[in-house]
Amino acid sequence: MRGRAAGGADAGTPRPSPGARPGGASLSDQLEALDAATRAIAGVLDLETVLQLIADTVRQLVRAEYAALGVVDTGGRIERFITSGIGTRERERIGAPPRGHGLLGLIIREGRSYRIASIVGHPDSYGFPPNHPAMSSFLGVPVSVGGRAIGNLYLTNKLGAAEFSEADQRLTERFAIHAAIAVERARLHAEVRRLALVDERDRIGKDLHDGIIQAIYGVVLALEDVPELMDSDRSEAASRIDRAIDRLNVVTRDIRRFIVGLAADETGGSDLAAGLAGLVEELRAAAAVDVELDVTSAQGAEDLDARGVGELLQLAREALSNIARHSGASTARISVASEGTSLSLEIADNGRGFDPSEPRSAGHLGLRNMARRAAALGATLAIDSKAGRGTRIVVTMPVGPFEEQTD
Repeated sequence: MRGRAAGGADAGTPRPSPGARPGGASLSDQLEALDAATRAIAGVLDLETVLQLIADTVRQLVRAEYAALGVVDTGGRIERFITSGIGTRERERIGAPPRGHGLLGLIIREGRSYRIASIVGHPDSYGFPPNHPAMSSFLGVPVSVGGRAIGNLYLTNKLGAAEFSEADQRLTERFAIHAAIAVERARLHAEVRRLALVDERDRIGKDLHDGIIQAIYGVVLALEDVPELMDSDRSEAASRIDRAIDRLNVVTRDIRRFIVGLAADETGGSDLAAGLAGLVEELRAAAAVDVELDVTSAQGAEDLDARGVGELLQLAREALSNIARHSGASTARISVASEGTSLSLEIADNGRGFDPSEPRSAGHLGLRNMARRAAALGATLAIDSKAGRGTRIVVTMPVGPFEEQTD
């Protein structure tokens, strides 16, 4: 028997009355069941969960013994086949899921609904593999959104009747609209989460580079001269080793905090002056640089929250690390000053300088990280440097609670 498409019926088959449904359910009962079914899938954002829930829900909605949701790829091939009503062991005995032949492929190709009283009697029937449960009546409905096919709903073995009715088809078609929206919502949520993970990975890389990695590099710098000092000044060598051990213990603590998401700023909490003083001590211990710190005009810093202070300290750490690693400077100066509603952080050195316009290699993330941190603070970053004239970095930001800026 050929399939009846989009609401058609074979001759001689009685048509249900407009408000009727097999089993005697009224139109209001149908709408209530449809409402419950759509609400069941509406709030689910996990893709795997919503796919299975769609198959389970539509089976109950039209009282079918078996149901399946075939998810298709852009070429119309079935890439996922989620079943309902078939146990796990039974599914395993059946073997590989269908690929879209027979009646399943017919719905994919034509993109319309089909009601069939007997699967085996239909000319497009492809037959069943060994261990497949017996199936007779069939209802297939496409699932699409915005004209784009997402998949198809397949229902077999109408319970309490010889075949699925026109009312069953209409009900399933309405449910398919909501199912398509639910699948798209879950897919979008998964994509947003994926992008969020990419952003988080980038943020973690930036924080590791600006904080923990720089701190470890400072320890390395402090230990470079220890072999020579062992011969010339054993007391200073021992002192440097002790300081390195202390610093590594702090780094270990910070790594633990970082891993569990408690990456609180390790250089002074919400006190910008104390945090900068800690960074200055790190630089003095790690390199032969005479550092001057001036926070006498930093009254506006007290209006910064802990997050804003942390971002400024990480930015300062990056700048000081660059001084220790690349500048060859003998002196440096850090100052904080407030003027009106703005706060400025200035870091300058008398080193060899560089051309800020020259492209940096992939391994040198310092300037890029500083620019991104300044942007996150809603601040401006100015870099004044020339070869042989040292470097001056100024961060100017509005004073007030820190609110992360987005593009």
